[in-house]
Amino acid sequence: MLGSELRGCCQIKPGTKVSLGDLTTSKLASFELLEEEALSIFQQTRSLLVQQQRVLYAQGKKKLLIVIQAMDTGGKDGCIRKVLSRVDPQGVKVTSFKAPSTKELSHDFLWRVHQVVPANGEIAVFNRSHYEDIVAVRVKNLAAQSVWQKRYQHIVDFERMLADEGTTILKFFLHISKDEQRRRLQSRLDRPEKHWKFFPEDLADRELWDDFMGAYEDVIEQTSTDQAPWFVIPSDLKWYRDFCVSQIISDALHGMDLHYPKITWDPGEIVVK
Repeated sequence: MLGSELRGCCQIKPGTKVSLGDLTTSKLASFELLEEEALSIFQQTRSLLVQQQRVLYAQGKKKLLIVIQAMDTGGKDGCIRKVLSRVDPQGVKVTSFKAPSTKELSHDFLWRVHQVVPANGEIAVFNRSHYEDIVAVRVKNLAAQSVWQKRYQHIVDFERMLADEGTTILKFFLHISKDEQRRRLQSRLDRPEKHWKFFPEDLADRELWDDFMGAYEDVIEQTSTDQAPWFVIPSDLKWYRDFCVSQIISDALHGMDLHYPKITWDPGEIVVK
């Protein structure tokens, strides 16, 4: 399956040294697809995801957590919308993590996260996640290193617990270039209908690009595990990003041995009057 091959190309194996500057933001050398070909496969995969999610929900025994991280304009919203737009919303829960509220700050940093992990039969999608409590906190000096440094292991232990409880975890870093970010930010300024997506503080974060890259490299290195792997997805081309992410998700669902629950009665003996 294409998903298995893409998984092998994009997955960061435990213990791997990560240099995001050395990883492509365009196309993988082993997957030089034309847009028309990729879009055709993508449409088929989206239809397959509908079927897979339906069985996951009906079976009600397994669960999937999808974590999506990226730099500003990296395509988190668009990827979620494109890849999962056809699935039944009853079985999918998307949570966007903003700056923590006063109440959330009064608890441990994983408190708000643990409340929205998937239940049996569900797919939960995190648009940003608990990883902001390392990356953003570190880069913006929101807490001492002695605080955020411990969170790598806290997260690894947390995700191991989720996996032990039956959650399949996929973590995607949507990898865009600094030039592509500039184009996308300028597009938000040039198009009035996109002004709402532009925030002046995005430019301040852009000035810290190298710091963010270093923080993400450390996060991916230290928290990509067998039970909760990171996938670095080339994302300058939106259609290519969606193709890769959809294939990996579908492959993961395929590996979960999903099937409709067996009935304990004979439908042939029942007559609806």
